[in-house]
Amino acid sequence: MLFNTYVFQVGLVAILLERFRIPLFLNALYLTLTIILHSWITNLRWLSTNKFIWTDGLQSLFAFQRMVSVLYYYFYKRTSECLGDPRLYEDTPWLREVFAGRRQRATG
Repeated sequence: MLFNTYVFQVGLVAILLERFRIPLFLNALYLTLTIILHSWITNLRWLSTNKFIWTDGLQSLFAFQRMVSVLYYYFYKRTSECLGDPRLYEDTPWLREVFAGRRQRATG
């Protein structure tokens, strides 16, 4: 959805990255934790198919991944609502002010 915004299309990606920094970070963290967790589980089950193995490290990773998932889904919903803001999809005075402020900081 970020790629469909007017802000992205005119090349002001830094504004989007600044505004959606936490959701993007949580997305990457949740994806990484999920891949590690499922790889670990698959590896343990592949090595011994007749036993159920649940190590302390695996249980800790599972609990941490589930805690991060709560934050991930909260910010996912919040970001989808923020992306409904019409200011992101058209040239507005707000966008011009943000762009002018960025240009001033870059030159001054």
